Amino acid sequence: MTLMLASVADAAEAEVALIEGADILDLKDPAAAPLGALDPASIRAVTAAIGKRRPVSAVAGNLTSPAELATAVKDIASAGVDYVKVGLFPGETGALIDALKPISAETKLIGVLFADQEAEIALIPRLQAAGFKGVMLDTAGKDGKRLINHLDIAALQRFVDLAHGTGLIAGLAGSLEAPDIARLLPLGPDLLGFRGALCSGKDRATKIDATQVRMIRDLIPRENNAADLGDEFKVDWRLLSARGYAPGGNEAVETDRVFVHDLVLSVSIGAYDFERNKTQRVRFNIDADVRRAGHLAEDMRDVFSYDVIVDTIRLIFSRGHVDLVETVAERVADALLAHPRLVAIKVRVEKLDVIDGSVGIEISRARASQAGKLHQLFADLAAKSSG
Repeated sequence: MTLMLASVADAAEAEVALIEGADILDLKDPAAAPLGALDPASIRAVTAAIGKRRPVSAVAGNLTSPAELATAVKDIASAGVDYVKVGLFPGETGALIDALKPISAETKLIGVLFADQEAEIALIPRLQAAGFKGVMLDTAGKDGKRLINHLDIAALQRFVDLAHGTGLIAGLAGSLEAPDIARLLPLGPDLLGFRGALCSGKDRATKIDATQVRMIRDLIPRENNAADLGDEFKVDWRLLSARGYAPGGNEAVETDRVFVHDLVLSVSIGAYDFERNKTQRVRFNIDADVRRAGHLAEDMRDVFSYDVIVDTIRLIFSRGHVDLVETVAERVADALLAHPRLVAIKVRVEKLDVIDGSVGIEISRARASQAGKLHQLFADLAAKSSG
């Protein structure tokens, strides 16, 4: 399950985010990117207004001095928040972590790494050893570039997997927009963090807007109520609840076709030994028949994104060499048909470097007629790719 984290600047914004369904409220000063801190008095006012209706986190500021950061963390924690987020800027990260280790016994710390500043992913086990509760990837520069512009889907999956492998909460943020959600949910992050996407005109310096918050909230499946989370996030990071439900019977449905054609990737594939030591070009053509939304598509809540198709293929190959084109085709079909709106799919996989022309396979698959419950996108992808 993935929770929605909304960054807010005051009690009024916090109330809007809470009413519209944000799972976690994150207090920060948006004018002082990336992690501008509110003063403890302001934080105390927000936590008092929110009560215990939602978990609250707050950032500790753009500090690089271990002593100053430790003091700021203590002051912010005393203002009544559940979690304190600390930026781990390149340079003195080791010293910062060491300075916070004594505090972690009493304060729940979330470390923040920055994808646009050569995020030191290797620090994650050290954060766990120092008593941190979680780690997030964000962007330091708020220049219009999103998290996914700095790290590709495979790299983000490695980050999430490493965090979970060490028992830490894993969060993704960084100028995320509505179209990013469908791409990031399959990675299984515990948190997706937003600010600009929640604001009027998508300007993070303006006030958050209820309509924008509601749209982002609708794109992230709700399985639990955040108020029931207790001291820790009750999440099963291996599962992703896709939005919506599949049809429960055999009734005819209207569909649209979402396609990716002539996508050529250099990948590690082939059953011969010599094919394991190089990459070769493979062309993909995918046609996905998607259940229509029932009304005119107006925003990302009404569509199935072609980015999800491309990301599925990239994730499969990010996990290692695959012997057979047949295996690739089946994995793509299985993963995408797990999305509740997909009714049928055709997958064509062609190797381009074997002959003067192409060789490969084309398969057609449809959703089983008895599929009538919520499915988990990519739930078995890891098991299949390691088999």
